[in-house]
Amino acid sequence: MSMSDYYKNLRAKIGNDLIFMPGVAGIIRNEHGEILFGRKHNESTWGLIAGAIEIGETPAQAMIREALEETGLVIEPEKIIGVYGGEGQRFTYHNGHQVEYLTIVFECRIQSGQLTSNNEEMKNLQFFREHERPPLSNHYPDYIFSSTQEERAHFDR
Repeated sequence: MSMSDYYKNLRAKIGNDLIFMPGVAGIIRNEHGEILFGRKHNESTWGLIAGAIEIGETPAQAMIREALEETGLVIEPEKIIGVYGGEGQRFTYHNGHQVEYLTIVFECRIQSGQLTSNNEEMKNLQFFREHERPPLSNHYPDYIFSSTQEERAHFDR
């Protein structure tokens, strides 16, 4: 799904100006422990499976929806592994829209589904070993990619 009606209406009012956007991202691992990354159409860098939280939606519901829309997989968010925001989470899209994300990163388990590349949202989907990650469009700390994480969530201070 492309931009929701809520964000379309907001953008119609404020144009490309910087907005604050709550979002989710998932560390989705396959049976070999590799992490799923996606590359959107007309982009050279990769990203986690991620997206905005919509009005009335919980963060976990947003993560499940985004994974299904972007990958064709039904996932289960198992735990929050990090929460990130601030200037390091600013991003400007190709159309000029500026956002600063507050991102909740989930560790996710694949329940079912068929990985589907070249869909409306993603051109490429690929699993990578945690130490062989592709160039990313958004900045995340290395911690979230580690398979040996602590039980508590990570965040910047």
